[in-house]
Amino acid sequence: MTDQLYRTDAYLRCCEATVVDVNDRGGIVFDRTPFYAAGGGQPGDRGTIHFPGGECPIATTVYDNTDKSRIVHVAAEGAALPAVGAPVTAELDWELRHRHMRMHTALHLLCSLVKFPVTGGQIGPEEGRLDFDIEDASAVDKDKLTADLIALVAANHPVSERWITDSELDANPGLVRTMAVKPPMGSGRVRLVLIGENGSVDMQPCGGTHVRATGEIGAIAVSRIEKKGKINRRIRIVFA
Repeated sequence: MTDQLYRTDAYLRCCEATVVDVNDRGGIVFDRTPFYAAGGGQPGDRGTIHFPGGECPIATTVYDNTDKSRIVHVAAEGAALPAVGAPVTAELDWELRHRHMRMHTALHLLCSLVKFPVTGGQIGPEEGRLDFDIEDASAVDKDKLTADLIALVAANHPVSERWITDSELDANPGLVRTMAVKPPMGSGRVRLVLIGENGSVDMQPCGGTHVRATGEIGAIAVSRIEKKGKINRRIRIVFA
């Protein structure tokens, strides 16, 4: 089991760790990591690991296919790999991670403004998007959404978290906005991300990394609204 340090501190940029496994595909497992594993539309972290006698660029981070409690750091092609048992320093590409954090939180703000079921989404360092089931295209307006997003960012609402049990989530299905991505369950508890005091702006299950306050997001805008099906609308946002 990998101790997922980003769960308790999304701002942790590096840590000391020990290699517990190296597979034949260049995947490295540590006993602990600050690297976020791809999931929920958020890409896996990149960075570098330093070990005695060398260093290894990490191209992405994923969950182990057969054991979701293990985080696999995928080495860049041709990189030197550390030995099992080696001590390492795992260092994030912080600029990339922080942009993902800002964009992920911005998408939660978008979700709070568009009161329709979410059918998909993706987070990127420059652009993010959410897909909604919206039968009437006139129900969303690009300029108004941009203005409302700017206001939520400027208000600098706090972003916090709390944990509830799986049974509490089952009893409150309205907390789940995403139809395509199910919240991370199975451990007995689920993490809620709250924006605003006591979740006054938004509250939903999420396993991703977020900024501490909406003001940290910076300038944001809705770049376009696309029709992707009979009732599916894709709303894209970008850092302005």
